[in-house]
Amino acid sequence: MIQINPQTGIITLQQDGRVEEIPLGTPRGFQIISKLWLRSGWDTKYVYGFSWLGRPIIQLPEDLLLIQEVIFAIQPDVIVETGVAHGGSLVFYASLCKAIGKGRIVGIDIEIRPHNRKAIEEHFLAPWISLIEGSSIAPEVVSEVRSRIRPEERVIVMLDSCHTKEHVLAELEAYAPLVSVGSYIVAMDGIMEEVVGAHEHKPIGPGTTPSKPLPSSSKSIPSSRWWNPTPCSMKVLSPKGSPTGPALFFDGSPDGSRRRLTDPIRGGFTGSDRRRGPTRPEPYPPSMHAPPAEQATPSGAQSQRA
Repeated sequence: MIQINPQTGIITLQQDGRVEEIPLGTPRGFQIISKLWLRSGWDTKYVYGFSWLGRPIIQLPEDLLLIQEVIFAIQPDVIVETGVAHGGSLVFYASLCKAIGKGRIVGIDIEIRPHNRKAIEEHFLAPWISLIEGSSIAPEVVSEVRSRIRPEERVIVMLDSCHTKEHVLAELEAYAPLVSVGSYIVAMDGIMEEVVGAHEHKPIGPGTTPSKPLPSSSKSIPSSRWWNPTPCSMKVLSPKGSPTGPALFFDGSPDGSRRRLTDPIRGGFTGSDRRRGPTRPEPYPPSMHAPPAEQATPSGAQSQRA
């Protein structure tokens, strides 16, 4: 049980027969409040209340701020996102690419509904966006994505489609090789373990949250129904090399970001840090502080429209 006293600034935590008092103004106190905020936001559908330049965007605002930090620091030529939905994230990334004067977006979804496709293709940022309809793990779709990326281009990958263990693991294996050295791949929505018991939460199967007791109803759920990208992300780390440092902490996907440290021959992705707040990307080169050249449309964007 958790009790919060705003007057004294103390959180009282009771668990396993022990009582602990934690000051609000400490990292641990902030983490407890943040987890409660996530749970409350999940129940109230907080994440569905935002839009970006006219398109609904199903993301937490703080995560969007962190994502823009990554995009500005990495200066990607291509941002690949699986999971299109209403297109809000695609438009968000496209607006950042336009602002920094480089980059384009490739969006993939198994079904792009006609009204969403129409809205995306008629948006003023449409020249920065290309769409691919099909399963993000289908070999032909992965091949199509690869064909739209030149060898020398810097790539960020955002995985935000189907969140079953089986699917996310397949996405990580398929798209991790596309990530440039020093860039990131992010498996979104890794908060499922934090919302067990919340209204409309997805089923979570054995092995997904090893540190926490699971509802008895979940024991028979097959592994393909596990709804938490985090274990998949950790599994991918093993054959790629040992984590060597923190990456980024997203509210919506703790432990979901991976930073590529080495070349494709040696492999190697870092794990993310569970500390509250991000570990900032490395300082930008001096040339990145200069205003970008005027750019009407991204290089290669028109020829790559789906």
